[in-house]
Amino acid sequence: MRVRLGAVYLVLLLLVLAALEVPLAMTIAGRDTQRLVADRLADATRFATLAEPALRASDTAELAAELTRYDDVYGVGAVVVDQDAHEVVSSRLGIRLADAGVLRQARRALEGREASDDGTIWPWRTEPLVVAVPVGRGGEVIGAVVTISPTRRNANGVGTSWSILAGGGLVVLFAGIVAAWTLARWTLRPVAALDAAAHELAAGDYAVRVPAADGPPELRRLGSAFNEMAETVADSLERQRAFVSHASHQLRNPLTALRLRVEDLGADLTDPQAIEGHRLALEEAERFGEVLDSLLALARAERGRYDLVDVDAGEIAWARVVAWQPVAAKKEITLRYVRPPRPLRARAVRNATDQALDALIDNAVKFSGPGTTVTVRPGADDGGVALHVTDNGPGLTGEQREMATERFWRAPDAQNVDGSGLGLPIVAVLVEASGGRLDLLPNDPSGLHARLWFPVAP
Repeated sequence: MRVRLGAVYLVLLLLVLAALEVPLAMTIAGRDTQRLVADRLADATRFATLAEPALRASDTAELAAELTRYDDVYGVGAVVVDQDAHEVVSSRLGIRLADAGVLRQARRALEGREASDDGTIWPWRTEPLVVAVPVGRGGEVIGAVVTISPTRRNANGVGTSWSILAGGGLVVLFAGIVAAWTLARWTLRPVAALDAAAHELAAGDYAVRVPAADGPPELRRLGSAFNEMAETVADSLERQRAFVSHASHQLRNPLTALRLRVEDLGADLTDPQAIEGHRLALEEAERFGEVLDSLLALARAERGRYDLVDVDAGEIAWARVVAWQPVAAKKEITLRYVRPPRPLRARAVRNATDQALDALIDNAVKFSGPGTTVTVRPGADDGGVALHVTDNGPGLTGEQREMATERFWRAPDAQNVDGSGLGLPIVAVLVEASGGRLDLLPNDPSGLHARLWFPVAP
């Protein structure tokens, strides 16, 4: 945007310079042309005054000497013609009256008018300037004086003036570019700060603020409004997380007391129906406790930034597979581990890899069903480290995979399975805090393929 704004300023400056310098350059050329024409008309008029008695007396010797001296001093050819446009006397040999420009001006002078070349002396002009005045008095024209002036020196003078004008324009243009670039930087510095802060805020850094004392007043007000908004968002999220954390923590104590009282009631029960109801009540209390634990874990996972550590993803995956083997064996599920060919160092939030694998393996073991296989495979993938957890169970549909990371969401066919619906949301938060991502993909030919991706450790 800075380049585009600078380009707009530059285009406007170029238009202003063109509007000023082009007419000025034309004025300079026209002024020098008029000055030269006026000088030549004055000289030709003086010669006409000398030529009139010389032509009447047919004595042109003195007139020829005057024309020759003039040509020697100024390098301007001069010729006197009679009424038929025939040469009478000239300042040098070789002046060709047959040239179209010379003959045209001579004939105009013989008509009783002062005549001059209508063209302007531009820097590239090479044709001479022809000026002619009539000779005679009282309305009687008996001849004409024609001067032929070279224009190369005058054209060079116009070119020099144009060069000075162009140099001044370049200086102004350079100063304008510097001023435009400085103005664009000053104008857009708050915009760049707002852009960077907005991206950091979107990435979860709610402590980010922008300097609100720089740039135009409108952008300073925008920066102040952004800071107020960020403050409000951060305060609202912190209150929400604090509420979830405190509510979950405060509910733990009465829930524990309630569970103990329900357990005590079971000692005196003899009716089978009452015993079954007692068992279900204990299971619901246990499930309630798991939901509270998950809420506490989610609140902690979403709170603030974390320090990243380097971990051996392969060794952590192996440790989690070993830990879950008894659970998988009890559910008649084969839990496999595919060791990578080399160590895989990943960078992640402390304990994020362990917790994420626990949640994914727990889900795979819980929902795959007896006789299925769950495979944990670390590997280098997409410039980072990936941990693949695949199963050949029923899997999820595309719509269900998109909703799986929403809090408290449960698949329609998993409502009776123990769980809180917070496992995958906690995984997603931990992985995102590590700078990674969680991908839920279909497994071929059936089942679910969960992929954890973490940046590689330097």
